[in-house]
Amino acid sequence: MRAPKGFIDISDPKVCQVGHPAPPWMGCYADLMTELVCFFVILYALSASLNKEVQKAAAEVNEMIEKGEMKGDVKIDKDGLKISIEEQGGAGFFAVGAAEPTLEIDGKLALLTPALAKLAATHEILVEGHTDGQRIHNEYFDSNWELSTARATSVARLLIEKYQMPAANIGAVGYGGNRPIASNENPEGRAKNRRVVIFVKSGTIKKPDAKPAGPPTTVMDSKAIPPIATTASAVPAEVMRNTENPESPSAAPPAGGGAE
Repeated sequence: MRAPKGFIDISDPKVCQVGHPAPPWMGCYADLMTELVCFFVILYALSASLNKEVQKAAAEVNEMIEKGEMKGDVKIDKDGLKISIEEQGGAGFFAVGAAEPTLEIDGKLALLTPALAKLAATHEILVEGHTDGQRIHNEYFDSNWELSTARATSVARLLIEKYQMPAANIGAVGYGGNRPIASNENPEGRAKNRRVVIFVKSGTIKKPDAKPAGPPTTVMDSKAIPPIATTASAVPAEVMRNTENPESPSAAPPAGGGAE
């Protein structure tokens, strides 16, 4: 049977016969394709690290941490830039069992905003909320998962409504106490676990070509900004009773678990 017009005949020496080794050029070609795939995978993995704006923001935050202006960690990987902010000097980011941000975390966000301003315009930013491992159950939150989500949302609202970051690029998520970075057996470890992580994703967001049709954007009134708790006494007494440390002799028995 003759090969169709334009096809190489099976008797041609360039055609690999069944059961015979591949021609030398095919091995080189396959190696080249494999190396190209590995090269592009490496480029993708390093895309965040090679971004000058990401590197600059990471360097600025690292400098703040070294100066003692904030406590936490900065990491760049293939997914993007992750800034972990931890409680410092015994000052909490939130009142016990509540999601209203305190002046402490508001001050940290004020320091971070200049470094994140340019990235917020072109990257998706996810605010992660984390709690310690002590269970919580009160009239406002059934679990640490809900509490961490509410806290992340409060921080996201501050970034949007007070620090003017684009709402379309900001998101919030809560992980409860499921991703600890330290032991929950001591106060120091629990303080490290009660953290907020600002995750700047590596991929850039394309700007829309035209403004989509829809209702006009409503400008939030200053009163709509989430309230900032100045002291822990701003928490309702019922919440405090449900979230106090059960080991404390002055604490009432918790309704469904220990303090967050």
